Amino acid sequence: MESYPPAVSINMPPSGPFYGQGPPYAAPATAFGRAEVPSPAPAPRDYVLWSFFNTLCCCNPFCLGFIALIFSVKARDEKIARQPLLAGKYGTTAMHLNIAAFVLGTLLLALWLVLLFLYAPMLHLAT
Repeated sequence: MESYPPAVSINMPPSGPFYGQGPPYAAPATAFGRAEVPSPAPAPRDYVLWSFFNTLCCCNPFCLGFIALIFSVKARDEKIARQPLLAGKYGTTAMHLNIAAFVLGTLLLALWLVLLFLYAPMLHLAT
């Protein structure tokens, strides 16, 4: 029969943030006091709700709200994947598309209302 080496136990004191070393978010101590921990960069915006609103309410013939919604979802996916540069790029594109969709939708609605009030009395008199 083969003899295996004896089991070895390592007796080490517990360590970590829960064993007296302080909270994990505390700044490390230096000779002159606490070191400043840089704050994380803010997460890029994805504009999903604005894109959804433009998709439903500002129905323009170019479908800019729907395209903005696609870019917003891409931005949210990249934000979850921790790719802030790509998320910011897609978010900025979604914002620009949302602005264009809102302006175009508002102008088309105003034009439709003007034409309706101009030509509705003529259509009523023609019948």
